Amino acid sequence: MTHFSRGQKGKLADLGLTAPFTVMVDIDTAGMVVDISCFGLDGSDKLSDERYMVFYNQLASPANEIKMTLAGRAASFAVNLDALPASIAKLVFVAAIDGNGTMRSVGASSIKLGDSVQFPWSGADFQDEKAVIVGEIYRKEGIWRFGAVGQGFNGGLSALLKHFGGTEAAPGASPSAAPTPPAAVPIPASAPPPPAPPPQKPVSLSKVTLDKRGDKVSLDKRGGSGGFGRIHVNLNWNRGAPAAAAPKQGFLARLTGAANANKGIDLDLGCMYELADGRPGLVQALGNAWGDFDRPPYMRLAADDRTGQATDGENLTINGDHFNDMKRALIFAFIYDGAPNWAATDGVVTINMPDQAPIEVRLDQGGNQMMCAIAMIENRGGSMQVTKLAEYFSQVGRQSAHELMDRRFGFGLRWATGSKD
Repeated sequence: MTHFSRGQKGKLADLGLTAPFTVMVDIDTAGMVVDISCFGLDGSDKLSDERYMVFYNQLASPANEIKMTLAGRAASFAVNLDALPASIAKLVFVAAIDGNGTMRSVGASSIKLGDSVQFPWSGADFQDEKAVIVGEIYRKEGIWRFGAVGQGFNGGLSALLKHFGGTEAAPGASPSAAPTPPAAVPIPASAPPPPAPPPQKPVSLSKVTLDKRGDKVSLDKRGGSGGFGRIHVNLNWNRGAPAAAAPKQGFLARLTGAANANKGIDLDLGCMYELADGRPGLVQALGNAWGDFDRPPYMRLAADDRTGQATDGENLTINGDHFNDMKRALIFAFIYDGAPNWAATDGVVTINMPDQAPIEVRLDQGGNQMMCAIAMIENRGGSMQVTKLAEYFSQVGRQSAHELMDRRFGFGLRWATGSKD
């Protein structure tokens, strides 16, 4: 692994990097909300095609040449330079604080290209900037290169978008709205009319972050449709999170599970639900209760990752076209493996659906409990209300954390010991 310092540049071929490869931007956010993005710029360093801004509201470029995966405090970009159009000459990787805080508060962070090169940086390099241009991959004389930038930027993500020549959609505007074409200008008969430029969509930076316990947002169905479409719930976290410090153990205790404290944390996503007809149920990997997307309960959990290597986290899909058949759904996570240490997981749940701003809920405030009730999704007269819960539970006596959470929110399920095996 080659380590770059600020301002250092090098040819990707000399670094042993060939397409495709992964760019990982890992930031110690110090409890702040930091949005990581990639801007695909033209030869004039402008975002001339806004489909090549890859961020939380647009996770991939048109042909997946750049594809982003959020992973706790980090963002991973699968990059295939050979597939990029000739109009894209530079990829700029940036980070911007959403809300309070400045870059000087950021801890040890880095950008890494595959297993070949790493540029470490930290908040000690900055003052009160709200954003940083971390690094760039650019084409010069037909050769792709990497530059470690580490340049502070005073504005946030919106200011970065304007800096690179992008257009931000007005609040409340339709994401598909195109700019009004200019008035017609007479053209001499001898000259053919120039080709019309492709219509560009303004970039929508809208995002709903539920910061505090009890914060909520209500969504209405768009365009008079009968539902909300495919609702995607993603759980991601920092897989390199240190386990909680384990107390000193005797010989017998070490035989019966103390080694568990040294494992990486494995989070499992799940959902307790209540249908409109009053039937309760549970969707989770434990007990192989995967659910069903097309039939009740109209929600399905993706196959559980047993290796801990997947970067796209845990995923649950809800059939929002059957939203009228649902009353409520409690999204939760529990630590299936590893010593409980919620403070270090940097976990985040993102709820995405068509034509709606993504909703983000962070798993903060927890300690060494096993279970976190993250958010409640409720049908309120056909509208969807999402409330941040951020309540944590641990087993008490013979009552499991699952059962205690159920009693707290009144689903009325019956409980028995289960396993994913």
